Amino acid sequence: MYYIPARSGASNAFTRHMTLIERYLFRQILGPILAAVAALAAVALLSQGLRGLDLIVERGQSAWILIKVTALALPQLMTMILPIGVFVGALLSLNRLHTEQEIVVCFAGGMSRWRVISPAVRIAVFAALIALAVNIWVQPLASRTMREQLYAARTDLAATLVKEGEFVQASKGLTVYTQSIDQNGLLKNLFISVAGPDGQTVYTAQEGRITKNEGKPVLLMRYGSSQEFAKNGVLNFLSFDEYAFDLSPYMKNDIYLRYKTSDRWLHELFFPNLQDQWEQRDQLKLLAEGHARLSAPLYNITFMALALAAVVGGGFSRVGYGRRIAGAAGIAAVTRIVGFGILAACEDSAWLNILQYLVPAVTAWFAFRALFRQRVNRYVPVASDQGALMPSAS
Repeated sequence: MYYIPARSGASNAFTRHMTLIERYLFRQILGPILAAVAALAAVALLSQGLRGLDLIVERGQSAWILIKVTALALPQLMTMILPIGVFVGALLSLNRLHTEQEIVVCFAGGMSRWRVISPAVRIAVFAALIALAVNIWVQPLASRTMREQLYAARTDLAATLVKEGEFVQASKGLTVYTQSIDQNGLLKNLFISVAGPDGQTVYTAQEGRITKNEGKPVLLMRYGSSQEFAKNGVLNFLSFDEYAFDLSPYMKNDIYLRYKTSDRWLHELFFPNLQDQWEQRDQLKLLAEGHARLSAPLYNITFMALALAAVVGGGFSRVGYGRRIAGAAGIAAVTRIVGFGILAACEDSAWLNILQYLVPAVTAWFAFRALFRQRVNRYVPVASDQGALMPSAS
């Protein structure tokens, strides 16, 4: 038996036919992966939103601030979400394609194993590149913005000093009450009591607004009066059309904006400012986070390799591939847990950072090895003695 050299026209038609099949497999695999990633992202956003409810309950922030902070936390969660979505979506799609014998038909049509799995591998590479871009640029930008938003919420005087219909007692003898707060932040029917060393002063005003004057926070009150009861028993009364009450003595000065490890840019992780005491102390932690940013995208390729090995790496079965899928899921879980353990260990020893790359790479190598070790029966065009084309297994 021998191969018949194909004509150029027939070869081009065969190439177009294979490209069409690969595009079909690409779409069939991509759809479930996108659905799995979207479902996991929705669960993560819901969980993050529930954790951030204290912004509304305790800090008096609006629902828009909660939604913004929750959305900004999503890029940091993509490191976990994307590989799991790739794994789950690939298992669902590949299992369906193999059970319905579509992959078997591809092999029978003469496609090599690599041609069959190449659409899935392309998706995994695309996911890894997206995860790498998110880890390098999107995550630090989003995390910094979220940190600044949380800092503004914690130091928001309007939220910490003023609550609608409640007497709020702040530090240094300050008590504030307002009957209502409209959507523009205008305070109605204000009452302020200040206890000082010289006596107690009470302010009342029809309206007020928290603003800044020469960079200092002030409560600008309008159409009100002040009553001061001095120690000598004298009551001083003063009416005013506008009065600026300085709030800077009552601000919390012990809250500072400090970016955490997840908020740093990649160059800040690998080249920290050693003059800063905190960065000098946590230099190994910053280095471990930097290598984790670069190595985490490899898990997308590793998990796709495990999914391919579980479904395509074995023989065809009409009853399903539950045992192989369960084994691949267990290996994926153990691999990711080991990765987290190595990340924690790298905070004490810098040389262990190489293992952050080796764990997903070695797991992927074994998965691809198991995938290509299984021989498949595919048919290639050969000629018989009479010159007719005959199928031959390879």
